[in-house]
This record gives sequence, structure tokens and C-alpha cells, in this order.
Amino acid sequence: MLDQIIDSGKKATRDGFGAGLHAIGQQNDEVVALCADLIGSLKMQAFIKEFPERFFQVGIAEANMMGIAAGLATAGKIPYTGTFANFSTGRVYDQIRQSIAYSHKNVKICASHAGLTLGEDGATHQILEDMGMMRMLPGFTVINPCDYNQTKAATMAIAEHYGPVYLRFGRPSWPNFTPEDQKFEIGKALLLSEGSDVSLFATGHMVWNAVEAAKIVAAEGISVELINIHTIKPLDEEAILESALKTKAVVTAEEHQRNGGLGDAVAQVLSRKAPTPQEYIAVNDSFGESGKPVELLSKYGLGVDDIVAAIRNVVKRK
Repeated sequence: MLDQIIDSGKKATRDGFGAGLHAIGQQNDEVVALCADLIGSLKMQAFIKEFPERFFQVGIAEANMMGIAAGLATAGKIPYTGTFANFSTGRVYDQIRQSIAYSHKNVKICASHAGLTLGEDGATHQILEDMGMMRMLPGFTVINPCDYNQTKAATMAIAEHYGPVYLRFGRPSWPNFTPEDQKFEIGKALLLSEGSDVSLFATGHMVWNAVEAAKIVAAEGISVELINIHTIKPLDEEAILESALKTKAVVTAEEHQRNGGLGDAVAQVLSRKAPTPQEYIAVNDSFGESGKPVELLSKYGLGVDDIVAAIRNVVKRK
């Protein structure tokens, strides 16, 4: 199955968001979009061109954007907010908690340029705490798709889900390897490759690095069960437990802080129901820095070689 996972051509996940927003706008008249002065970065041009009356440019006023979105949701609209992940969460957490989460507003917070792969903009923009922040809010759904096709599908699917959603995606061109015609199911993990020696749970950009790592260790005789966890909350506990009970060893891979993200979510499930040796691939209590995306992933322990080493280590711990 690993040999069948092929990059069809690099595309940015933020482009997938733009395509998905335009497509769902054509299908659902209640979808509206808001942006905090980053139209080009969020790839919202096609939606704005076709539906100018359903777009609101709020300027560099992210807190106001969240309040406006909550108001539009109260009026029956389905608002999609667009700005960088750092400004979508850290800058406006109080407004999200009080105006959106507390009253369970149907707002879709769409957050681009997440993680280290933001690259040259540096540590102040490379938020690595966002998934943890958002998954702690009661009633919030947290989604982190892996490529262009999956981001487009997720952007469309969240319009059919009632309730607040945090949709996280990135800046760089990245391998595009999931099906173009896929159906995105919130909370349903995707098995990419069956295996017997170790369960590798990956999310976002790290899914592709996990694919490459799994191919390397397969040549060493290590059989990897690779699962794409695109929904951090609600977590597919059934898929995680079924795989962990089979392989008896787990590696989690995410472009996020070690604290609070996918690794911790998986560890919570395992500690309660199936204690299992686990290795984390994540940023270890550190801010990022300016640099090339792939080089930053390697420096901060999120490269393909790091995943390979984690797989070898956890198999020895069984």
C-alpha cells in the first residue's frame, strides 16, 4: 500500500482552502467569508470575485472579525474567517472562547500559515500551540488536513457540520497525494497502510514525512501501520486503539508543540484503555525561527530521519 502513495504534484494546503471555499460557496448560499487583510495569502480571491456581497474585509482587526463572525452565525449564516493561524488563535483566544465556543456558534475558523513550515516569517508567526489551545475549548472540532486535496474536501465538509470548527493548514507547496474525489469524514481516521510492528499516527504536513519514513523502515523489515489523523478532535479512538492493540508500539508525528497536540491526545486514549510504548515527533518546548520549511522541520526534530529513528526506538521498547 505504501508504494501506491504517490505525490501527484506539489500544491499548498492554503490553495486547497481557497478552492474549497469557492466550491462550497457555489453550493451553499449561507456560506459567507471574512478576512483580516490577508486575501491573497488565504487564496480567497475566487470566492470574492463570484460572491462579493458575501465577503467582509475587516482589516487588521482579528478580534472584531471573530465578533462579527459570531453575529453572522447568530443570524443563520455560516461564516468562514481567514487569517494566519497565529492571529486566528493566540491573538483572539478570549473572543473565540466567549463569543463562539461558549454559545456554540456555527463559525469556521480557517487558519493558514501554521507551524514551522511558515518558514522565513519566523517564530512570532510560527504558532505551534494552536491545536492544543483549540482542542481544549468545549464543543470545538479541530481539523488538520495533510495536502491540497484533503484541505479542499475538509473546507467543504465543515459547512455541513453544525458547530465551531478550527481548520488548520499551511503556507508551502507540499506533496499532494490523497484522492481528488475523496469524501471527508470529520472524526474518521484514514488507514494509509496496514502493518504489524508499529502504529504511526500522523497529521497535517507530517503525514507525507511519515509516508517517506515508513518506506525507509519497510526496507529494514519493519512493518508500519500508517494512519492519517486529520481530525484532532473528535479523535477516532476506535481506530487508534485497534491499531495500537495490534502493533504494541506507537509513534505520533505533528507540526506542533509536544504538549497539547496529537501526541498528547493519543497518549490520553492509550493511558486509559491500552497502555502502549509511544514516541513523539513534535517540537520539544521551543519556539521556531526563520528559515526554509524543510530545513526547519529537520532542525526541530520533525524530519523524515527523525521519524525513522523514533520507529526504530519504539520497536525496541516493545
